[in-house]
Amino acid sequence: MTLYERVKQAGNADYDAPRTDADLLDELRRQLQELVSVDKLAKLARTNPERARNEVRSACRRVFEDPDWVYSNRDLERRLVEQLLDMIFGFGVLEDLIADESITEIIVNGPSRVFIEREGKLLLTDRAFADVGELRALIDRILGPLGRRIDESSPMVNARLPQGHRVNVVVPPIALDGPYVTIRKFSKHVITLEEMCDSGSIDEGLRTFLTWAVRARRNIAVSGGTGSGKTTLLNSLSCVIAHDERIVTIEDSAELRFHTHPDVARLEARPRNAEGEGEVTIRDLVINALRMRPDRIIVGECRGAEAIDMLQAMNTGHDGSLTTLHSNSPAESITRLTTMVRYASELPIDVIEANIASAIHLVVQTQRALDGSRRVSEVVTFAFDRHKGRCLTQPIYKRELGASEGIWTSSPGWLEDLTMLGIATEKEVQSWKHACSLEC
Repeated sequence: MTLYERVKQAGNADYDAPRTDADLLDELRRQLQELVSVDKLAKLARTNPERARNEVRSACRRVFEDPDWVYSNRDLERRLVEQLLDMIFGFGVLEDLIADESITEIIVNGPSRVFIEREGKLLLTDRAFADVGELRALIDRILGPLGRRIDESSPMVNARLPQGHRVNVVVPPIALDGPYVTIRKFSKHVITLEEMCDSGSIDEGLRTFLTWAVRARRNIAVSGGTGSGKTTLLNSLSCVIAHDERIVTIEDSAELRFHTHPDVARLEARPRNAEGEGEVTIRDLVINALRMRPDRIIVGECRGAEAIDMLQAMNTGHDGSLTTLHSNSPAESITRLTTMVRYASELPIDVIEANIASAIHLVVQTQRALDGSRRVSEVVTFAFDRHKGRCLTQPIYKRELGASEGIWTSSPGWLEDLTMLGIATEKEVQSWKHACSLEC
C-alpha cells in the first residue's frame, strides 16, 4: 500500500500528498526497493559507482511515472533523488555536514543525536537517522571500501576516508547507546604561519622566529592537548621547508597536506587485518624512512616505542625533523617521551633524558581556550643538567591567556648563526630582538 493509499484509507481523501520531504523520501525509498535489489546496488557500487547511481536514477523515473506522484514537480523530484543517492551511496543525513568547510568535527551518538564542531564549539544539530539500521548501513558504506570490518568481535575501528578525513567507529556491546561515529575533518586548504598570525593564533614575532627555526633545521616538537591545533601548526611549519629538501612523512592516519612541495614521500601505518596480520607500525615506518634518503622526517604524532628511533634519527644527522606530542606542558612532554622510549628499551632514565635534550631543540606548546580558539602559549628549549641527571626546560616565550602577544624571556644561541646560514641578515636579527624587547 502506497503512502497516498494509506492517507486516503485513513479518511483524508482530499489530502493528495505527504506533508514533508522526509515522508516523500521514505516513500520513494520503499518503492525503489520494490524495483531494484539493494544488495545488487551495493555490489555494483564497488565496481562501477556511476552505473549504480544511474540505476537508481532510472528506477526513480519509473516511480515518478506512477499516478500517486502526480502532485510532484521536477525540482522536488530532483531534490528527492539526490537525497536518496546520498542515503544509498553517500553519507546520508551527514552528507551536507561533510561538505561544509566550516565544520571541523562530526559526532554521532547513536541514531538520534548528531553534534558538530564549528569554530571550536560543539553544537547539537537537528539531524537524526531513522533507526540504528540506517546508521549501521552508513558505517558499512564507510568501512567497506576501506577494507575494514567492525562487529562484536572487533567493535572499534580507526580509518581514513578518501577525502582525507579521519573516522572512528565504536559499536555495541562496548557502545552502550548505539553506534558512535566521530569524523575529524581536515580542510583542503593548508593554513600558513601568516594566516595563523592574522587569526591571532600566533603573533608576528613568533611567526618570524618559527620560520627561522624551521629554515635553520631545528628539531621541533609541537606539544598540546587533544584538539589544541597541533597538526595544524605542524602543517604550517612544514610549509616553510625549502623545496630542494626531501620530506618523508609518517602518520597513523594521513592528515598532513603538501600541495606545493615537489618532493614528499607520505607513509601511513596500517593496523592488523581481520585475521590479525599485516600490521605496519609507526616504528616500522620510522626505521624504514631512514633508508629513503630524507632531508626531513615528519612524524605526525609520536605516541609509543617509535620515540626511541625518532630521537636517534634527530641525533644522527636528520636535523630539522618535526613531530607532535600529546602533553599539557613542555615539562610534561619530557616525562611522556621518557615513558615512550622505555616501551622499546630499558635504558636508564638519565640516558634517555640526555638524548631528549640533545635531540629536540624546541618545544612549541599549543593551547585551546574556553571559547574554542587555539593559540601557541609557550616555547621552550631543553638542556641537560649533568649533576642532577635530568632534562630541564628553559622558557624563551610565554603568552598568557587573553594576551594579544607573548613575552620573550631569552633567545637561543643558534639565532647568531642565521646570518652565516644565509637565512636572515644581522640587521634583521637585531631588529627582531629589539621588537621582542630582548637584549641586542
